[in-house]
Amino acid sequence: MSIIRRHPCISLVTLLASLCGWAAAYWRPIIGPALSSPAHSAVLAGRPNVLSPIDNAQPWQLAEPGYKFSFPSDHASHQPYKLEWWYYTGNLKTPAGREFGFQLTFFRTGIVYSPQNPSRWAVRDLYPAHFAITDVQGNRFHYFERLNRRGIGWAGADETRYRVWNDDWEARLEGDRHVLAARSGDFAIELRLAPEKPEIVHDEGGVSQKSGLKGYASHYYSLSRLNASGRIEAGRHSYEVTGLAWMDHEFGSRFLDPDETGWDWFSIQLDDGRDLMLLQIRRSDGSVDSHSTGTLVAHDGTRTHLSFGQFSLSTQQRWRSDKSDSVYPVGWHIEVPGEGLSLDERPAIQDQELQATESTGIIYWEGAIRVSGLSGQRKVQGSGYLEMTGYAGAGLPDALR
Repeated sequence: MSIIRRHPCISLVTLLASLCGWAAAYWRPIIGPALSSPAHSAVLAGRPNVLSPIDNAQPWQLAEPGYKFSFPSDHASHQPYKLEWWYYTGNLKTPAGREFGFQLTFFRTGIVYSPQNPSRWAVRDLYPAHFAITDVQGNRFHYFERLNRRGIGWAGADETRYRVWNDDWEARLEGDRHVLAARSGDFAIELRLAPEKPEIVHDEGGVSQKSGLKGYASHYYSLSRLNASGRIEAGRHSYEVTGLAWMDHEFGSRFLDPDETGWDWFSIQLDDGRDLMLLQIRRSDGSVDSHSTGTLVAHDGTRTHLSFGQFSLSTQQRWRSDKSDSVYPVGWHIEVPGEGLSLDERPAIQDQELQATESTGIIYWEGAIRVSGLSGQRKVQGSGYLEMTGYAGAGLPDALR
């Protein structure tokens, strides 16, 4: 299920931006072959990094080593960077034991760094958003997408305080609590998320390097364990829920290089109190890129950086989508030898594919997962989320090159 809400001015604005870019002969298409309409060629596709013609005079800022994070101010938007996203995922349960997964994602993608038109209608950024609910017992996956511009408050991301929104979808801070709200038809979430651990900055030197090429990187941190409580609506039924959630925030201006085809990303929360993030970047020759990375977060919030070679992922189960005919490795075996972890991951349900062709222009799998295995000689279990890109259609668009 997919529903797109988009204000009518978007198509004309994006078409004009596309035509201007093509005429200048500097604009690389933002949307790949998955979309045929030229109106989309100035819209975010996945996590883009291309620079518009005006950016040659005043370029978007690159994510480079030495960045110093400061919280809570770094939860807010970072306008000098071309792309930014705020990702919330989690696993929830009712008092009766019914299980749900949720995803709420806000994107900001730069179109023109410094619009010459002083009007509030000038398009500097576009704001796609994704919202999904996994009904585990019902074996149903429901997802929704939006695309808006700031305009007169249709969407936005504040720079001085943390609030991002797309129409009536919103994430904001109240004290140290993250407050989420989203609704589409008969599906909705209203959640409050309380952090158990501090923000964890991934990789080294304040930068998450995605490639050996200069600037192909992001500034990336997570809140790896958030206690969630609130309400979920699914199919005209309302449920009080509690559970665990995860928040990711990344910002940068260039990401995958031309030889990188996609990634497999895991967020795992174990019942021994530890959390694990793994990012495997795949290359066109079938190998794993050496900039693949991970972070293990201890019960007390201290982190251990995992570099390439300190963890391994192997496919154990595949699933073919009836809608896209794409094959995803939905089941994995995970080894982190230095930490004594040997884990098996399985999807909560198999079909958690988002065909987000009307907002970000990509098809990807992102959904709730279950984990079991060993920590040394002791059994552990857990839950989390898995995101897989670059498997569907023609793969990732040029925006990620």
